[in-house]
Amino acid sequence: MTILVLSSLLIIGLILMLIEVLFVPGTTIVGIFGLIASVIGVVYAFTSYEAEVAWWITSVAIILNLAAIGYGFSSGVWDRFSLKSVVQGGAYDGRTDGLQVGMPGKTISDLKPIGKASFNDVIYEVKSESGFIPVETEIVIIKIENNKITVK
Repeated sequence: MTILVLSSLLIIGLILMLIEVLFVPGTTIVGIFGLIASVIGVVYAFTSYEAEVAWWITSVAIILNLAAIGYGFSSGVWDRFSLKSVVQGGAYDGRTDGLQVGMPGKTISDLKPIGKASFNDVIYEVKSESGFIPVETEIVIIKIENNKITVK
């Protein structure tokens, strides 16, 4: 009966550790219960058997639990939970390529202080440095920072 209780505790602990590593990673509740069951099994071994046998049982339990954890990490299960896509884009996406400071243009809407302007027959959203600029006014680019065009 002693061997049945001992093996049940150690096997339950090992199974719970495998479940934690393979099926529900990150929750740690199942892993903690598995660790507790394994520790109770080891303590039971020391109370039921001689010290030499109990140390052998402890060694085997530790090796099996570490092997289960190692298998879980090397099995590729964690690949299902990892992010594989990459976010493309950012603050600068090349919309202002071809523009340069000092380039002349014309407003096609009122700039209050933000509006639309045309440079080389391409329409861009621009910001006025000095506030309101009426439609059909000649403007000049004074600053280009990332995708923001500042004019006067």
